[in-house]
Amino acid sequence: MFTIGDFARYGRVSVRMLRHYDAIGLLRPARVDPTTGYRHYDVGQLWDLNQIVALKELGFSLEQVRTMRDQKVGTDEVRTMLTVRQSELESEVAERRERLAQVETRLRALQIGTKSDAFDVVIKTLDAIRLVALSTTAASFTPEDIGPVVHPLCAELGRRLAESTVRPVGRLICYYERTPDNEDEVQVHAAVPADVRPGDDLNGMEVTDLPATRAATTIHRGPMTAVLPAWQALGRWVDDNGHHPNGPSREFYLHCPDDQSAWITELQEPIA
Repeated sequence: MFTIGDFARYGRVSVRMLRHYDAIGLLRPARVDPTTGYRHYDVGQLWDLNQIVALKELGFSLEQVRTMRDQKVGTDEVRTMLTVRQSELESEVAERRERLAQVETRLRALQIGTKSDAFDVVIKTLDAIRLVALSTTAASFTPEDIGPVVHPLCAELGRRLAESTVRPVGRLICYYERTPDNEDEVQVHAAVPADVRPGDDLNGMEVTDLPATRAATTIHRGPMTAVLPAWQALGRWVDDNGHHPNGPSREFYLHCPDDQSAWITELQEPIA
């Protein structure tokens, strides 16, 4: 048998917690010395302790844990509940990491401040271009709305291209347009330049033409979740130099390895 101190050490809980479990009848010691009142626990009670702690981690109250133990909830049932809870916690961690990344992006934008020279900006003439594209709608330009839309759309475009007879002749482009009847909604287009011939199987893709235009451009390096400072710097440059946006903004993906920190994307803002 273990003393309460040793049992707490093996169980990775506090002695105070074990005393509380004893007081409420949730986990009684195997033996209490009638003279000293010292509590002693059997090694088999580690299983009971693990079950109690696991159920608490699932969010159950101690009263609910007592009821479940009285009903003799089995190990398999506890394991299933723990697996579900683990999945929920992993989703929460991923969501918090994404929120932290967005906070870091906003902080970087604040550090750049109003400096329009934070990124090198080059005016280019973009040639007219024929694209095959897939389109969908995002609820707004917020990262929470754009990211979950763009990534699946690009993946679906790649899948359909592979199953079509269309021949791509350039790199992936995403471009964005406001929905006319909704001030927040954004029309998201994932596209590639393509040599479209009569009789080609488009596999559900649409053919669209972007006109020639002048554009202010800059280079963003890193994942698209961190693109905000580059877009804002480009916007400042456009305004500081007496231009205004004139057409859908574009993201031209120059280099997209598996490691997104190594991505290179040209941001293109058509101007007038």
